[in-house]
Amino acid sequence: MTEVKKVVLAYSGGLDTSVILKWLEETYHCEVVTFTADIGQGEEIAPARDKAQAMGVKDIFIEVLREEFARDYVYPMFRANTLYEGEYLLGTSIARPLIAKRLVEIANETGADAIAHGATGKGNDQVRFELGAYALKPDVRIISPWREWDLTSREKLIAYAESHGIPVEHKKGGKSPYSMDANLLHISYEGGVLEDPWAEPEEDMWLWTVSPEKAPDVPTYIELGFERGDVVSLDGKSMSPGLIMETLNRLAGTNGIGRTDIVENRYVGMKSRGCYETPAGTVLLKAHRAIESITLDREVAHLKDELMPRYASLVYNGYWWSPERRMLQEMIDASQETVNGSVRLKLYKGNVIVVGRASDTNSLFDERIATFEEDEGAYNQQDAEGFIKLNALRMRIAAGKNRKSS
Repeated sequence: MTEVKKVVLAYSGGLDTSVILKWLEETYHCEVVTFTADIGQGEEIAPARDKAQAMGVKDIFIEVLREEFARDYVYPMFRANTLYEGEYLLGTSIARPLIAKRLVEIANETGADAIAHGATGKGNDQVRFELGAYALKPDVRIISPWREWDLTSREKLIAYAESHGIPVEHKKGGKSPYSMDANLLHISYEGGVLEDPWAEPEEDMWLWTVSPEKAPDVPTYIELGFERGDVVSLDGKSMSPGLIMETLNRLAGTNGIGRTDIVENRYVGMKSRGCYETPAGTVLLKAHRAIESITLDREVAHLKDELMPRYASLVYNGYWWSPERRMLQEMIDASQETVNGSVRLKLYKGNVIVVGRASDTNSLFDERIATFEEDEGAYNQQDAEGFIKLNALRMRIAAGKNRKSS
């Protein structure tokens, strides 16, 4: 192994990454560059700069990436109507490619020899960070402290921090029992009582959504405008992707929308129970499918649905920067050229209800043909007889053969 002189660390300012910072300096005798990203986690990131400075870091990168995250990662993913294992909206998964990209870019800018992250050796994030980094910088060196050190418990981390003069914050009411991750798309909860898949989550765990039982008794109506498969306006007002998501998180969360409790199959092999709040994502998925229902050709829509599980697995498993995901994205994006129009939704007590969809330029819904009333010759119902007989031909032949042989 070549000597490591400088490392770029994905740094939150919390206990784990603060310990990692000092551990890197002690173990590799290297300079550490910190990178902290605001991708909509709802927490102040400025203190990370103060903590890094207090620990002697010279190169500190603090970046607001909410709009880039929404525009270049969340929106392309939702064009595919992406769900992992039928339920998970991939809130954590889709954030990792952006962080990996910036780690590599900062390493190039600063002349660093390696990058480092705080993902554990049990989870998916180590895979996502590192697959992304290798795809973007094939010769990158990656340091994963959780796979190297012996600080295998929170008690050991705290002891290390105290012995090295690293401030340890003790929040009022004690430490949260959950492992949590938040960004503009979602907030996740793992650990604690959730490690028992039979145990119901405690109500006070949820931070972004009210209980559907306590949601307003009056529904909230909204209208989303789409251009090429992306939401560009809310109630007629043009907004950036990040602002759209922030607003939908608030509106949907107030109406008890976006809670999910699932057991998922991690890429590293184990099953894991997690709870997620994804208010904006839940609305975006429902609305996108609604506008596609009137603007996409049937076979195009069905092909997208067949490809979606593969696309979802690629995102979940960390292959965002892979050639196959890029290829799928080009096909998905091409399908979205006609996905233009508006969708009207009713948000009510945990439900997202489509109440209207329209497209002035690209709707394939023909009222003259679809009507149950007089269609004035737009559709000849007698044509259906031959269509049915031709499609039944193979089954009629097989049935006849079976009858003769019995």
